[in-house]
Amino acid sequence: MAQNNPMPQRVLALILGLVINALGNGLTVATNMGTSPWTASEVNLGHLFGTTVGWPMLVVGVLTAVINQLLIRHWDTWRFVGEVAFISCFSYFVNTFVAGFTRLGVPDLSVIPKIVVCLLGVVTFCCAISLYQRANLIMHPNDDTTNILRFLYFNGRVMTAQIVNFLVPVAIIILTVLFTHRLYSVNIGTLFCLLGNGPLIGLSDRYIWPGLRHNFRVSQLTGQS
Repeated sequence: MAQNNPMPQRVLALILGLVINALGNGLTVATNMGTSPWTASEVNLGHLFGTTVGWPMLVVGVLTAVINQLLIRHWDTWRFVGEVAFISCFSYFVNTFVAGFTRLGVPDLSVIPKIVVCLLGVVTFCCAISLYQRANLIMHPNDDTTNILRFLYFNGRVMTAQIVNFLVPVAIIILTVLFTHRLYSVNIGTLFCLLGNGPLIGLSDRYIWPGLRHNFRVSQLTGQS
């Protein structure tokens, strides 16, 4: 097994991944041309309750961190605290980036430039996910859910885990649309994310900071040594 990267490198990868992920999500939300299913569900919750996207992100993220504890079937304090810390910072940064891009006029762009910006945002947050997943210190609760489902419930089948994970935000979006009669942040960017998420993360693993290894053991999911 390859030796883990030095801790300073892993911490740097975590910080860069968190901020760049928020930046990419901020771009997609500002364009309203589609984003990842989870972010889209939180945007729609924000419109339902009249809040910025950061608050639904924080609440849904904390609830997901709790559910992850149930899925691994034991209490893992470091995992829970880390995921809550991650989503707290992430939701704040997404709010900040959305506000900044809105002031820059991104929502007022014509359709084609908005699509380009949105797709760039998806590519950006996929690169970011690659960084903090390889660092494997703490991660977004939703990404951890996919890992838990993949390795504890679906014998390593990542596509099955992603599909099951995405059922929850799809249900949230349907419920919010029933109340608001409007659909937000579900568009071409969502399709691009669904089709390209895995391949883009895989390419990032190879070409973005290739010296950053997967500091990962399947046994970490269950708390075994």
